Amino acid sequence: MRMISNTLTALALSAVFACAGGLLPAARTHAAEAKQTVSKVAAKPLKAAQDAMNARKYADALAKLKDVQALPGKSPYDEHLMNEMLGYVYVKLNQLPDAAKVMEADLDSGSVTGADVPKRVRQLLQINYQLKNFEKVIDFGSRAIKGGYADDQIYTLVGQAYYLRGDFKGAAKFIDSYVSVQIKDGKKPKEQLLIIIQNSCTRTNDSECLQRVLERLVSYYPKAQYWQNLVDAMYHQQSGANDTVLLQVYRLAVAVDVLNRPSDYTEYAQLALEAGSPGEAESALEKGFQKKVFTEVRDIDKNKRLLESAKKQVAANKAALPKVEAAAASATTGDKDVNVGVTYLGYQQYDKAAEAITRGLSKPGVQNPAEARLLLGIAELGAGRKDDARKTFRTVKGDPRLERLANLWSLHTQAWSRMNR
Repeated sequence: MRMISNTLTALALSAVFACAGGLLPAARTHAAEAKQTVSKVAAKPLKAAQDAMNARKYADALAKLKDVQALPGKSPYDEHLMNEMLGYVYVKLNQLPDAAKVMEADLDSGSVTGADVPKRVRQLLQINYQLKNFEKVIDFGSRAIKGGYADDQIYTLVGQAYYLRGDFKGAAKFIDSYVSVQIKDGKKPKEQLLIIIQNSCTRTNDSECLQRVLERLVSYYPKAQYWQNLVDAMYHQQSGANDTVLLQVYRLAVAVDVLNRPSDYTEYAQLALEAGSPGEAESALEKGFQKKVFTEVRDIDKNKRLLESAKKQVAANKAALPKVEAAAASATTGDKDVNVGVTYLGYQQYDKAAEAITRGLSKPGVQNPAEARLLLGIAELGAGRKDDARKTFRTVKGDPRLERLANLWSLHTQAWSRMNR
């Protein structure tokens, strides 16, 4: 969070200096539009200040502008031009509190008009963010939003202002409403905005809010760290749950490449063997050894024995599979076909897996249709049939845990599709 805050601070400050150069030209434009001229009493010291600014002698320019401030009989336009120049000089001298004061006074006076108003509001928002005047940041951000000229940077700084003043719920609500509109309009939300929501949800221990934003993160930015957070949450939720659901969590973890702990590889392989998927167990353990996740001698020996057992079961399973598949196809109920599909899924023969599971679902007697449909979607995705997989994942109903897993698989499918366009 600190790194994000520092980045935003640097962004705001750089933007202030980038915009500072626009202060004086804006005044000239205003002058031309309003057909006003500098009064005789202020003309000479303002010209001297302008010359010093052009020579980048900002301390000298400030002294000249102080002389203008002390002059009696200045016109409203003299005041406006003086404030424009003071704002520019104060920013260049990094005297940001003084810059904010004169620039806001100039804005409130009504002297800044037309297209210059959004520029001035943005400058004041950025300066106040640098000064940690977060209430002011929120005020100017609200003004920009009402005026219809707020952009990602403004929303980011305002959301961060809510966060840094300790209003975590306000930060999440503010950014989430903007992100939701972006998504509704078919736009990709900025990762930085989603991270602000994530941090805010974490600080308020709002698990539903955190789940929603993590799902958005993996949908648009499918990084391992975001998937890891989602999968870890699923692990915790499955504490004490049946092995069927836990096996499905492991399958998702493998698909998004966040299976890391040695114990997870071992348990995944054991559950796969019990589910009649020795090929899946063999593949999981071989990947664990390739990644060198097993470092303790005891773990290495244990998983080597488990791998040998999986290989023996694979040999026997493959020899018997043709007869098993024929018997399942002729059966009047569908569970045997689904089991055949699971076996083919473990061997990464996705087309055959999808065919067998589809055949099973067409018959009565499938004990867990939600799980079968989840497996069918996984097989269709593995076969490259992304659209079919998304449709199938939407049909997983009845078990909230499997429904959520199906939603996560659907997000994985969408992210995978975006990356491969």
